Amino acid sequence: MENQAVGEKISRVLIADRHQNMLEGIRTLLESVFDVVLMVADKASLFDSLKTVLPDLVVVDLSLAITDELHVTQELRKKFPDLKILILSVHDEQTVVDACLSAGAMGFVLKRSAINDLIPAVLDVQKGRTYVSPAINFENEL
Repeated sequence: MENQAVGEKISRVLIADRHQNMLEGIRTLLESVFDVVLMVADKASLFDSLKTVLPDLVVVDLSLAITDELHVTQELRKKFPDLKILILSVHDEQTVVDACLSAGAMGFVLKRSAINDLIPAVLDVQKGRTYVSPAINFENEL
């Protein structure tokens, strides 16, 4: 796995997902890359934590907001313009991916492929590159 430097970890990530099992799995994956991995389970906690924690990256479940899912991404970008945002989702439609990227996300990872895609996505987003789960492009070409 490629890291910032040999043995060096990126400092802080905040994960926001309503599903406890998903939070735990993502945390386990990201602990190999980040010094600090924090978890929240709702939108209010996400915004409260962002004010105090100042993470390098936020990984957000697109369905964190019950209504107007894209609004979370837009609100994050507006309130924290330098924050790197990576979206997790069960939605694999290209229109959803495009809308998230247009709203300010730098990456989009399908939950079903997070075990393979999350670390490469984090590393790309940390370098300022956009990442989209490869399965999305493949599925849309079929």
